[in-house]
Amino acid sequence: MATVLVVEDNMDLREMFSLALKENGFQVVLAANGIHALNVLGKTSVDIIVTDLMMPGMDGVELTKCLRNANYNTPILMITVKDDYTSMQQGFNVGADDYMIKPVNINEMVLRIKALLRRAKINTDRKIVIGSTVVSEESMTVKVGDIETILPLKEFQLLFKLLSYPNVIFTRDQIMDEIWGHESDSDERTLNTHIHRLRDRFEGNPDFEIVTMRGLGYKAVKKHE
Repeated sequence: MATVLVVEDNMDLREMFSLALKENGFQVVLAANGIHALNVLGKTSVDIIVTDLMMPGMDGVELTKCLRNANYNTPILMITVKDDYTSMQQGFNVGADDYMIKPVNINEMVLRIKALLRRAKINTDRKIVIGSTVVSEESMTVKVGDIETILPLKEFQLLFKLLSYPNVIFTRDQIMDEIWGHESDSDERTLNTHIHRLRDRFEGNPDFEIVTMRGLGYKAVKKHE
């Protein structure tokens, strides 16, 4: 059972978040501001932090900056009434992993927390498990049942990226920049070739497929939830 630290100076919101998270199977610890949160973190291990942006004493930006400077890599979901780009950019720049605008839809918050926890587990384990398919970053292999396939580096990086974020559409430019780099001479034909090779390798895979979003890019889709 994952533990969530909720950092919120508004007592009513703090209790509302706490109740909703407990109803969804989480353990919850509470803090009224960033200073209180640091004290809690000194005594309690948590899996994810949900923090307000604007708080007295130490706000969410300072809390996040403090934790990241100390190499504290727990996922952080920042919540704020500010919906301007500058505030959002500030939150992400100091190390927030996700950002929500008040008033918060509780169901959406729970979904975002679960998604952040999944990504954190992938980063820690360095593998993705989808049904009978195990994708291991350490060995650059894809194992489906008893059949293991070793992939070339770029094919593996492309597949691992798509499967790390199921149903998320990545544009061709995003993929090219991340997998091949800004300075690469490779073009979209290279990406298309790698996509075709992955589809050929895993045609009929029982757990996922790679879908072309015409005019946009690509995404990986789980066949079963």
